Amino acid sequence: MKVLIVESDADLGRLWQNHMERHGLDVQLVHGQSQAAYALVEHRFDVIVMNIVLAEGSALAVADLASYRHPDTQIIFVTGTSFFSDGSIFSLNANARAFLQADTPPEDLTAVVEHFGRAV
Repeated sequence: MKVLIVESDADLGRLWQNHMERHGLDVQLVHGQSQAAYALVEHRFDVIVMNIVLAEGSALAVADLASYRHPDTQIIFVTGTSFFSDGSIFSLNANARAFLQADTPPEDLTAVVEHFGRAV
């Protein structure tokens, strides 16, 4: 299973990446919209784990590009804020499958990724 992580906090992104790789997932970590866009042009991913608030660019723009280029890619949004806590993210992107807090334990995030990745 191929996973793209889009997370501005490099330490948090590496934590998720390392945990998922220990579970046998093929993971690429990027830190912003431009890197994510390049990755999506070059590769197809089963699942994208993306912070809704990026330091560089827009997570919704990345999600739109993913939906256009790879309609079967599942997107798991994470956040450290209460932004979109009303669930409206699911009406903004058809590929959104989950919305989790950024402090979700890595083992739980990995389980969600594996669950939605199997659906592809």
